[in-house]
Amino acid sequence: MSQKLSLGWLGTVALGVTLSCSAQEKPAEFSSLVPLSISGEGPWYRLELPLNVQLNARQTDLADVRVFNAAGEPQAYALARESAPTSEKRVLTDVKWFPLYASADSTERAPSVKVQSSANGTLVEVQPSSQLEVGEEVLRGWLLDASGIKAPLQQLVLDWTSERDGFQRFTIEASDDLQHWQSWGEGQVARLTFADERVEQHEVGLPGQSARYLRLLWSAGQAAPILTAAQLESASRRSLPLPLVWSQPLGASSTKAGEYIWQLPTALNVERIQVSLDQANSLAPVTVSGRRDSSLPWQPLSSGLLYRLTQSGQDVLQNELQLSGQTVQQLKLVVDERGGGLGAQAPTLTFAVRATQLVFLARGAGPYTLALGSATAKAANLPLSTLIPDYSAQQLAALGKAAVDGGAVVAPMSTVTTAATAATNWKKFGLWAVLLLSVLFLAAMAFSLLRKPPTNS
Repeated sequence: MSQKLSLGWLGTVALGVTLSCSAQEKPAEFSSLVPLSISGEGPWYRLELPLNVQLNARQTDLADVRVFNAAGEPQAYALARESAPTSEKRVLTDVKWFPLYASADSTERAPSVKVQSSANGTLVEVQPSSQLEVGEEVLRGWLLDASGIKAPLQQLVLDWTSERDGFQRFTIEASDDLQHWQSWGEGQVARLTFADERVEQHEVGLPGQSARYLRLLWSAGQAAPILTAAQLESASRRSLPLPLVWSQPLGASSTKAGEYIWQLPTALNVERIQVSLDQANSLAPVTVSGRRDSSLPWQPLSSGLLYRLTQSGQDVLQNELQLSGQTVQQLKLVVDERGGGLGAQAPTLTFAVRATQLVFLARGAGPYTLALGSATAKAANLPLSTLIPDYSAQQLAALGKAAVDGGAVVAPMSTVTTAATAATNWKKFGLWAVLLLSVLFLAAMAFSLLRKPPTNS
């Protein structure tokens, strides 16, 4: 009977040791602490993590991010994070295009036209609203009929006659009724001859919204080229991606002419890059490669044409490239030197990643603190649907807001805090030593009891 009691007591002590080893995390265990301010109605608060704050994490998947209350208690939280928009298969559709004519001396921003359409909204005919004299009309732009496309528009693809080589710049407007127009920014396509080769750019990115009609207008005094083809690429998105956030400029290293390498602060899912073009009239076909570690081979990520050219007294700039969102920590740019290169000064690079939102359930008294920077912390985030019962995407925008105090500057832990961390570690080591000795002592007692011959009644 005494043997059974001793073994049961030993099991209870071992369970106590296990429970003691799973103590709650404390703020002092993280290398960076950032104070938070909150506003709006809780108890859930949404924090958009600035990129310079994210870069203080030690783990790419942000497993070492926590939120603590004033008492140092961890808060339940979720991460809303997408590396790329989730979308259906993209579809490229040929669309009809109609010329927009105006008189040469017209001061109207957009030509006035008469439109004839079918019952379902498909354009049949587009004519100037007033009669133009032959030889006085100027082709100002084109009207595209996208009424047959129901999905959001992602990209515009144009082709035009060879008589108009060079750059073509125009504004893009969208409408559903041909009366009210919304600006979709500017587009730029090009056809150039470069080192006995043709360099062509036919694609223009669109904002991913739906529209029945698009209007392309060239600037006043500049005639539009004759289009030979117009296509629209569409894709139905299941979920809207979070916006992109851009880094500060990074300096490059270069070991050979026309080749530049950038080291990112940590491994990131990079979706776009911008390369500085400091010299006017720069033209450079480039390829971009990436890798996670210097021991791995380079993987091709993108290619394109970068340029900064002066036309009519204005800079025409294309310094941005789209990447796949692959996780990389090093990027390499190789420049075709036949274009003259990028100059003696190595270019800087800025990169863009998807924003990350952290939602936490405020428990206990504030102020609240964001903690980052631990190589050993395990992921503790919950799914949003678990953190917020009956969660819906509409709820996310209505949550209370949290923001990083101090202009989004991460406050490194002070020497005092570091010392406190070291003291805490010594306490842990001491506790482990005491517990280990206790277990050994109990094991010795149990062993002696097992060897002792039973007492005769």
